[in-house]
Formats: sequence, C-alpha cells, structure tokens
Amino acid sequence: MVMETIYPPREFAKLVGRTPQTLRLWERKGIVVAYRTPTNRRYYTYDQYLMLMGKNLAKRQTVVYYRVSSSSQKRDLQSQKEALEQFCVASGRTVDHWLSDTGSGLNFKRKNFIDLMKQVERGEIKEIVIAHKDRLVRFGYEWFETFCEDHGTILTVMNAESLSPEEEMTQDLLAIIHSFSARMDGLRKYTKALKEMVANDPDD
Repeated sequence: MVMETIYPPREFAKLVGRTPQTLRLWERKGIVVAYRTPTNRRYYTYDQYLMLMGKNLAKRQTVVYYRVSSSSQKRDLQSQKEALEQFCVASGRTVDHWLSDTGSGLNFKRKNFIDLMKQVERGEIKEIVIAHKDRLVRFGYEWFETFCEDHGTILTVMNAESLSPEEEMTQDLLAIIHSFSARMDGLRKYTKALKEMVANDPDD
C-alpha cells in the first residue's frame, strides 16, 4: 500500500504559495479541509495540493490599479496608466485586469478599491501592481501590504516615492484638517453641555 504524502500547515502553505493564515481562512470558507493526526495536529495531502493548483491557484490574476483624486486629473490618470503599461511590458508581466478609481486616497470606499480587496480576501489575486504607494491609499499602506501578504498576494510598487500632484496633496491635507476641526467642535459642544448640566444640577 502506497502512503499518501502529507504536509504540516507551514510546509503546505509554502507549497501552494500562501501563508498559514490563508489556509485557516480557506478552512473557514470551506475551500480546503485540514485533516487531523491522532494527536490533533492539522495536516494536508498531496491530493489537496493538486486540487488547489487546478481550482484556485491557476485562476489567480495579476491586476494593475491606478488612481487620481478628482475628475480634473484625467490627464494624470492616463499618464499613470501609460507608465504602468511600460513597466509591465518591460518586466514581462501579463496583466489580467486594469482597475482605476477617481477619489481621494483617504477614501477607503472607492468602488474598484473595495472590489479589489474583496478579491484579495477570496484568494483570487496573485499580484497587484501600482505606480506609487499613495495610489493605493494615502495613509495605512503598511496595513494593506500585510493584508495582501497574509492572503498570498504580491503588492508591487513601480516607484516607492510619492509623486502626488501638489494640488491633490493639499486637498487631502485640508480634508484631514476639516475632519479634526469638526471633531473638536463637537467635543467643545459636548463639554459645554456637560458644564451646563453640572451647573443646573439641583444636588449641588
């Protein structure tokens, strides 16, 4: 009788190009089932490897994502795309999808950005290519980079430097200032209301 090859989680994750965290996510979603040894240790089989290679990994896609903050930056959006096209051709990448958004890097509710992150979570994306870090998000890039890594997605930055137009950067900074100002105004109103309640407390 020939024994089937088995793999512990870390070894199997490396075999399929993912992380142990992704394997646990797949288990919760029913994509793959972890077997258990008599001592209750998780393991996977070679047949599962072949299944994943055929049904999941082969379908993973390379996506280029690019963004500008406003509709007045259409020329910048086109220039960004052309630069990415040249980069992908020069590096021998085959791109499956090109996705773009028009919206602030502070806005995490951009339609294509949300769709892209959902695809990453489902394990459908092999690589995301962006022109600069701030084309994905203005702040918190490291969190999204880790999120992609945990789901087996490579996040490739064509140019690590931020080359945002000055006008766009100014708009984002003003948005931050406005947000904090609104919160401070709300806090001052709340403080004032508390003082009035204390002053009118009949138990004083």
